[in-house]
Amino acid sequence: MKKNAKVLGDLDRARFAPTSVRDEIRRNVLWKLRDGSALFPGIVGYDETVVPQLVNALLARHDVVLLGLRGQAKSRLARLLVEFLDEETPVIASSPLREHPLAPVLDSSRRLLDEAGDDLPIAWLSRADRYGEKLATPDVTMADLIGDVDPLKASHRKLDLSDPEVIHYGIVPRTNRGVFTINELPDLAPRIQVGLLNILEERDVQIRGFPLRIPLDLLMVFTANPEDYTNRGSIITPLKDRIASQILTHYPRSLDEAREITDAEAWSERGGAPCGIVVPGFLVDIVEAIGFEGRESEYVDQSSGVSARLSIACRELLISQVERRAACHGGAGCARLIDLAQVLPGITGKVELVYEGEQEGATKVARHLIGLACRRVFDRLFPDVIEEGSEIRTGKGMQPRHQSDCYKPILDWFAAGKRLEVSDDSDDDAYRAALEKVPGLAAIVAERLPDELPVVRPAAMELVLEGLHQHSLLAKQDVASGASYSDMLGILLEDMK
Repeated sequence: MKKNAKVLGDLDRARFAPTSVRDEIRRNVLWKLRDGSALFPGIVGYDETVVPQLVNALLARHDVVLLGLRGQAKSRLARLLVEFLDEETPVIASSPLREHPLAPVLDSSRRLLDEAGDDLPIAWLSRADRYGEKLATPDVTMADLIGDVDPLKASHRKLDLSDPEVIHYGIVPRTNRGVFTINELPDLAPRIQVGLLNILEERDVQIRGFPLRIPLDLLMVFTANPEDYTNRGSIITPLKDRIASQILTHYPRSLDEAREITDAEAWSERGGAPCGIVVPGFLVDIVEAIGFEGRESEYVDQSSGVSARLSIACRELLISQVERRAACHGGAGCARLIDLAQVLPGITGKVELVYEGEQEGATKVARHLIGLACRRVFDRLFPDVIEEGSEIRTGKGMQPRHQSDCYKPILDWFAAGKRLEVSDDSDDDAYRAALEKVPGLAAIVAERLPDELPVVRPAAMELVLEGLHQHSLLAKQDVASGASYSDMLGILLEDMK
């Protein structure tokens, strides 16, 4: 056997016997399952949900539609399907449909095989070459997808327009013996969706009324947003009926899963940075929590979703802010909580707001989401904050709940009329010194986060202040390149005056 055979006579006919794409994928999926190999490397959070359903669909030789909101790795899943194809496969070198040399489907290829015999030239296709993809838009035509009659070819070769030899094939037939994906299927015009029916059911094509009985060998994959989200169109019922498996995707269900995705996708390793950059783990969690808060916010259109790309963009902007400050001032280059104000551009363009959100404004909503994310992480890391005078119902009636004593020195310091301003533009020494002036702040961080590096502790101290603000125990005002914390009651009295 010659793996890189150039003519049919040198091909190992037993090893490279004609096999349908679906059977090829099915065989390789089973091999990977038996070997315990990773089926979809880089896909996080789908091991118990999407992956088993998708594997079952492949084993059943089904066409698939991946249905989910934006940023749920639908396209990535589709592109990874080529890893279940053989490493290389032989094709007739001159065939527009990449036919197998032992099983040609076009009359012209059959004639060529009869004439050339074992001298038939063959070529080899890699996995990557067997994948095709098209983004559905309203202007996509049947000629783009399926093909059209080429009058110039008919004229030059003196052929009738009904002769299959004058057909110029579209992108779908040219991906024959491979995997073809149509992204955002509902955006495809209904009349074009109708043109896909024969491919899915009969595995042939029709071009300008000419029924060409070409048995296409394809695995068709579609991606779509839920129909109640997109107002641009929908999947027509007959086409949906012919797609054998519909698989629902979803967003990460835990901060750990979301963090793993961002770790893999965000550009965090900055070559040539002036110094090392440190992003504390709790700040990373806050960035991830912004997306979770957005998916629950009354200001955000939940039918649109909040993409995982939001966390990726915010992580990169946060690192860039630290990199910029380190270049200006030097130092360790540790991210601060106040740096989150610089990730607003990564949020405002990635959330669709409802009417109430539009009234508030995209920037204000983004700041609100950041605040809620800070509160979520603060509540997980530090003692509960209960307002004085609150009560809970017990078996003995209403009983008072006491505020955590660890916050009392902090609140008393602000109640004495003190203010604290933090800036994203100050050097590390000034930033740390400002926070250490607040009594009790360093102690609570040392107690609750004893394993954090010294360079990280000032950012944790700032998180305590932000947590108290989010629980309405401290006031906060945005100032130039930073924020100012003060006593809540004092601000209220100033406002009254």
